[in-house]
Amino acid sequence: METERFGRTGLDVTRIGFGSWAVGGSGWFGGWGSQEDEDSIGAIHRALENGVNWIDTAAVYGLGHSEEVVAQALKGVSERPYVFTKCELVWDEEGNVGNSLKADSVKKECEDSLRRLNVEAIDLYQIHWPNPDEDIEEGWQAMADLKSEGKVRHIGVSNFDVGQLKRAEAVAPVETLQPPYSMLNWGVEEETLPYCAENDIGVINYSPMFSGLLTGKMDKERAQNLPEDDWRSRHAEFQEPRLSRNLELVEILEKIGAAHGSSPGEVAIAWTLRHPAVTAAIVGGRRPDQVDGVVGAADLHLDDLELARIESFLKEKP
Repeated sequence: METERFGRTGLDVTRIGFGSWAVGGSGWFGGWGSQEDEDSIGAIHRALENGVNWIDTAAVYGLGHSEEVVAQALKGVSERPYVFTKCELVWDEEGNVGNSLKADSVKKECEDSLRRLNVEAIDLYQIHWPNPDEDIEEGWQAMADLKSEGKVRHIGVSNFDVGQLKRAEAVAPVETLQPPYSMLNWGVEEETLPYCAENDIGVINYSPMFSGLLTGKMDKERAQNLPEDDWRSRHAEFQEPRLSRNLELVEILEKIGAAHGSSPGEVAIAWTLRHPAVTAAIVGGRRPDQVDGVVGAADLHLDDLELARIESFLKEKP
């Protein structure tokens, strides 16, 4: 699989990375419903077999469970992938999730993640959300301290806008950004991606298939019957009137993909990878077969006519 230099980190990462959000399972506000650890481990192994060389997770996914599953999956793996995780979303004994960028909290989260992941150092440690906004500088200084101490090798942020990136940069260099970016959420194209390109900030976008909506596996019946513990059941893009419009877009992706022997999801991912500021895309998988249906995006290059067809739809039906 092709690799790309990851901004200032100097790491060479594959253009597809394995996302471990759903791996955390249910039992928290951002869960995707019940998930078997055996399936999760199988999906991670399948991604590695296909050449993927990095995994992205977060402490909050499953309230620590995703990190534990990643560690379990990597036991005995001969060629260890890079492991990226995140801090800032914290929870209490009852599972109530809150935000903290206080230095002590960030450093404690790092220690907890090191323990759950069973690693000596985290390859990339990221601030998950810029909340509370007034504590960005304090939190980012704590991240820089962790790097100096050798507990993390590289530091980055997620969901930051340009103003917040500049504030962090005034404290210490920002090596990477993880923004949401897909055909259904492309606001970062205006300012954020150009800023990252100009300042050599590596970009790994998340939800390129909008959490399964653009895979070709989602239809009206499935969307309307998502379980209550799946956060997507509460999202406007999975409900009418947006749902019908989004499924119409999927039909276009299916036709484009057919010409390449690719799935609609692979077309959706490739569309994000076409942007010169994007280093790589985070792609989740709950089972090995789901991984098989998306890893081909790393080698899929859409031509100008195909891109124009997608662009025309997005402009006509914004």
